[in-house]
Amino acid sequence: MDKKLHQMDVVLSDTLDAIDNAPGESCTALFVFGDHGMTEDGNHGGGTLDEMNAGLFAHFSPGCHAEDDEGLSLDGSELSGPDAARAFESIHQIDLVPTISFLLGLPLPFANIGGVVPDLLPTPKRIDSERISHAPELVTPHAAVALALNAAQVWNYFFTYSKTSRDLPKDRIRQLKDLLDSASLTYRDAIDSSIRLRDDTGKENNREAEYYDSTAYRQACSLFKLFLAESTGLGKTVWTQFNEVGMQLGIFIMFVAWLGGNPFWKRFVRPSTRSAVSHGSPKENTAPSKDSSPLQIFEVVATLVFMIFTCGVLTFGNSYIEHEREITLFFLSVLCLIVLRRRVYISRHQRLWAALPLAVAICARVNDVFVTGHGLDPSLRSHRAHHPAVFIPSMMALATIRLHWFAATRLKKGASLIDTVAIVCLTMCWWDKRAADHGRNGFMAARISMVAVLLGLAHSIYEILLDDSSNKVRSLSLGRLNHFELLAFRLMVFLVIVTGPSAASTAVLIAVECAALKLMSLDNTRVNSTTALVMAALWKLSIRTAFYGTSHHCSFNQLQFSAAFVATTEFQFHIAGFSLFMNTFGWEAIGSVLVLLYSRARGNADSGGRTTIWEWFVYFQATEMLSSCISVSMMRRHLMVWAIFAPRFMFAAVWTTLCLLLWIIDLLHNLIKECKSKRERIYKGTD
Repeated sequence: MDKKLHQMDVVLSDTLDAIDNAPGESCTALFVFGDHGMTEDGNHGGGTLDEMNAGLFAHFSPGCHAEDDEGLSLDGSELSGPDAARAFESIHQIDLVPTISFLLGLPLPFANIGGVVPDLLPTPKRIDSERISHAPELVTPHAAVALALNAAQVWNYFFTYSKTSRDLPKDRIRQLKDLLDSASLTYRDAIDSSIRLRDDTGKENNREAEYYDSTAYRQACSLFKLFLAESTGLGKTVWTQFNEVGMQLGIFIMFVAWLGGNPFWKRFVRPSTRSAVSHGSPKENTAPSKDSSPLQIFEVVATLVFMIFTCGVLTFGNSYIEHEREITLFFLSVLCLIVLRRRVYISRHQRLWAALPLAVAICARVNDVFVTGHGLDPSLRSHRAHHPAVFIPSMMALATIRLHWFAATRLKKGASLIDTVAIVCLTMCWWDKRAADHGRNGFMAARISMVAVLLGLAHSIYEILLDDSSNKVRSLSLGRLNHFELLAFRLMVFLVIVTGPSAASTAVLIAVECAALKLMSLDNTRVNSTTALVMAALWKLSIRTAFYGTSHHCSFNQLQFSAAFVATTEFQFHIAGFSLFMNTFGWEAIGSVLVLLYSRARGNADSGGRTTIWEWFVYFQATEMLSSCISVSMMRRHLMVWAIFAPRFMFAAVWTTLCLLLWIIDLLHNLIKECKSKRERIYKGTD
């Protein structure tokens, strides 16, 4: 640290010497300031005065000021009232925005709410007989002009904002308007007074003199500065204050819902409570299974430890969030190996079938390490996954999966033509985008592929609504399951379109991964069965590794905006927004749908009062959402809150919303099924 501080001292010393030796006709300014302060023990990021206050050092070259010019210093003495003095006590960091804008000769930013600092403005210059010289008598009018422009800009922003939002209190806006009108009137009076004094002096001396009423201008400057200080205070009150009561109330409600939705509570506590209230015996056996082996118990304990860290502890550390990709992949790999050990040990004569967890771990690892370049321009030719020797076989593999995976189902053969057209056109699109000729942009092929996928999605939804072969509330028929799987496959093809050539290889690996997880989810044999808790954890970790494995991160500056311009050079809000949303959250949506489907399919043979995979999956997501809410509320004063914690909270909110929507759809579907089944029983006279 001492060496680095000495190095910075040398740099500053050389810079200050260069500024002091600058030519007299030039004006060079140096500002040295920090973005935060520090406590005595070296910490920062909190809400103490030592951490929020920072130093400011300003240095000007000799050409910026006249020798006898001391600048303009405003302290509010021209005004009465305690608020006037507080407006000039300190300089805020946002005050440097208009100040530096004036120094650079740039227009003030539209959304600026800072006030220019008159002390940091150079002395105005005057041209007399082709001679340029400083004019100290112009300091006050010059500062008044800058403050007037600054005040007009801030009022324009507040006025425009208040027309589209109700955040700004109307009474405060009226007070600011009255204060601005008073400052403007004083400024006009100062100008009129200066003109009269100049004319009178000029008549007496038979020449035009330059004389300015400094007192009137200083009063106008003080009023403008007071207006800017009040505007900054209003902005801080409205936009930087946290509703702590609302945050605590929301967290409490979420905690109660989280506690009541605990699958352990549902399985053990609620049945016992109901039986105690009704003075009867529980209808279902709630005791732990006696067949649980030590390996299975270790498997469950390891899963709980991993998910507590992933869904809870991870959200409280900025370094954990930044390395969430590596942490998630590590937990998935270790958990797969633990499950593999138990399955191989128990099913010694079915080693291949027991090795399904290994396939999940290998596919996730290969996709994370070897498949790169998601969301990047194929014409750059800087990623192996963009090469035709990689993405063309990957597209052929997707076509093979489509034609053979669903060949034994009741799906119509004509439906496969839609998906084949989409895959072929997508391959042609990437071939054109990879070409050196920029005229071959592949837009037409991309549009045809998108239209084909959308038609396929509409066809899948129609077939799902048409197929009503099962009246069981919490079960899923084979035909209906196949329709949903085809819907998920077509969504995956759309993801491949909006992500780029690298997504083709990723889609193949994820398809294999989902197939292995499907077989494990639907396996209810006593030998190979994996508990719902562990399966939900495997699904969640696999889905999250797919998110990070496609070069995504919980950060807004890493969104793959290229997804909005796959088929056009113009930004079309609805199409581009949907493409960007699917590019970012599509893997989560597809994975959540598959978890719900296989959980309901598993319910056909696993309905003896046990918790389902879907219930644990939703509970894990609810845990992550609750932890994110608590962490972002605790870290609201942290230095990295807007860079790390707030984006992580927003992504968790979107993931939770997807789960909640699927949960509501599933609940409504079950209610409709129950009503229909009850109506049929009443009609048949069996109820």
